[in-house]
Amino acid sequence: MPRIYLCFLWHMHQPFYKDLLSGEYKLPWTRLHALKDYYGMVKILDEFPQIRQTFNLVPSMMVQIEEYASGKARDPFFDAAIKPAESLTAQEKEFILHHFFHAHPGRMIYRYPRYGELFEAREANKTTPGARGVFGVQEFRDLQVLSQLAWFDEEFQEHDPEVRALVEKGRDYTLGDQALMGRKQREIIGHVIPTYKRLAASGQIEISTTPFYHPILPLLCDSNIAAISHPHVPLPRRFSYPEDAYAQLQMAKEYITRVFGVAPVGLWPSEGSVSDEVFRIASEIGFEWTATDNGVLARTLGRGAGVEETYRPWCWSQRGKKIQVLFRDHLLSDLIGFVYSGMGAHESAGDFLHRIRENCRGILASDRDALVPIILDGENAWEYYDHNARPFFRELYAGITADPQIEAITIRDAFKRLTAEPLDHIFPGSWIGANFDVWIGAQEDNRAWEFLLAAREAFDKAKHGLSEEALKLAWEELLIAEGSDWCWWYGPEHDSANRIEFDELFRSHIANVYRALGMMPAEDLSRPILSVIAVTESKVDPSGAVRPVIDGVVSSYFEWMGAGVYRVDQRSGSMHGKRFLVRELYFGTDAENLYLRIDFREDASDLMESLDCRFVFRPNGVGEETVVLHIEHGHITVREAAFPVKCAYRTILEIALPLAKIQKAPERPLRFNASFWHGGLPVDALPQQGWLEVRTDEWDVR
Repeated sequence: MPRIYLCFLWHMHQPFYKDLLSGEYKLPWTRLHALKDYYGMVKILDEFPQIRQTFNLVPSMMVQIEEYASGKARDPFFDAAIKPAESLTAQEKEFILHHFFHAHPGRMIYRYPRYGELFEAREANKTTPGARGVFGVQEFRDLQVLSQLAWFDEEFQEHDPEVRALVEKGRDYTLGDQALMGRKQREIIGHVIPTYKRLAASGQIEISTTPFYHPILPLLCDSNIAAISHPHVPLPRRFSYPEDAYAQLQMAKEYITRVFGVAPVGLWPSEGSVSDEVFRIASEIGFEWTATDNGVLARTLGRGAGVEETYRPWCWSQRGKKIQVLFRDHLLSDLIGFVYSGMGAHESAGDFLHRIRENCRGILASDRDALVPIILDGENAWEYYDHNARPFFRELYAGITADPQIEAITIRDAFKRLTAEPLDHIFPGSWIGANFDVWIGAQEDNRAWEFLLAAREAFDKAKHGLSEEALKLAWEELLIAEGSDWCWWYGPEHDSANRIEFDELFRSHIANVYRALGMMPAEDLSRPILSVIAVTESKVDPSGAVRPVIDGVVSSYFEWMGAGVYRVDQRSGSMHGKRFLVRELYFGTDAENLYLRIDFREDASDLMESLDCRFVFRPNGVGEETVVLHIEHGHITVREAAFPVKCAYRTILEIALPLAKIQKAPERPLRFNASFWHGGLPVDALPQQGWLEVRTDEWDVR
């Protein structure tokens, strides 16, 4: 009987945050994700011995984990968390208030009531230096402890008596509690690599890797290749150092071999970025398989890449070199990354398995095995899930185990079991749009490449007169600067609370190249590459009464004048691929009705063919009223409401709701939010967490 072979590849990656000259870590994300994700994602497989998976480990992340586990890492974020609150300086307090709330409010901050209290206190007192009068010694210590516990893996929160006691205590932590929190961090991080070693040795997981510092390999080989996938894209001076690509791959192979005792045969090239030259180099070094996105497969074949093309292995060969290739199911991978976090564990796992069975139905009927490649980030998505996605994974893995026709296997085993189709070339591109636009072409990206090229040329000119120690330092700083993560935050696509720090860190690595060469860094490196700091979502309160005509179009320039507006930040964060449906929401009142207007994005027309719009209102902070509107091919109907609702949809969605039905105490602000569902899946929400507020007693035009 034909079978469904399900291949998960979890990509575990962080950039290199350590400044080699100072020895200090500039950001804490490797440590925090080591506490929350790297250990738990593989440890949960102990509960499901039949589930086999591939974990892609990036060496630049692993060497940092090794240093944290040894207790040698110099991390000012960790030092600030364990320093006695009584001894904090004013500067350290500002540091803590700025950095220790960088977590998902709904899933991580408000999960701990005291942490939520402190978050609200910080938000309410942002204009007060040091939040004086709000944050005393106890408040700071509680923040120091809870901001770290929120990142502790579920395994420790549930089963470690000491960690569980800290969580259950909830507040009023002592110096002893603070010290225990610090010791437990080192303990958890110390379990990460041994747990991967144990499951790799048992055969339950396969370890693959990525070039050492996570560069975009095709661009290292020849940055002009970006013009093939995106003709006429503005490009910087040509960067062409295939020997650097070779070195990054060889170093990665040697590192994984040293740590695990076995050479890796699998390669997830950074961001799924591929080219014929990259495949040739990877094949020469000894990698047997690699993977990228089915968008790249479509451009390679010159036609669509549906399940027939995606759910099978391929083998690239040119001039005597060959490497096997897997192409990820983009849609299913993104459902896990961006959509299922908005659903219950049972519903989302069931939807995922149902989609796999439906996708494979025709393949199985033709008496062929189906190979389903699910490849995505193995760390950043889970903070958006309930309890770090552990309920979702237990439901999913249990469902796979219970189905006799589905088997979760490693990628290496998949290539052993199925016959690959031939490929004589690969289209150059990444998993994002089958091009390289995220990393090159935008003004900021190109400026970063100019800095990198200048430093690379300086290295070539000066390296012959260097000591071995200086040469090694300059070379390593160059390889770090070649990493993809710096340009991830340049350009228009992504936003981060640490975007400024990423810019500073990239320029520091480039400057360190010159310092190691005994040269003065270029003066321009003292100035930010970032030309515009990202604009976050914004809310403007109503300035007057509104009484629009509910007809689904902007009938007059003046009809929404005075309304409040909530504008959505369209940038992605660490995870790329979230689709945005809504551009902005207008809201206002005339003391009789609450009026809402939704302006949708023009590129979301496919979602608008069938869409459920769910609005939830909290009249007085207690209880909820729900209204559900359904749009089907331009027609709108009210699916759920306990009172009359007037609505219209043509180019925009306009709604009028009677305040008497949803607001019993008009002297208090009305809270509301909105979510949008397509095909039973959540596609957008306003705001992403929490509520919007509007006063309904200020604009009475009766």
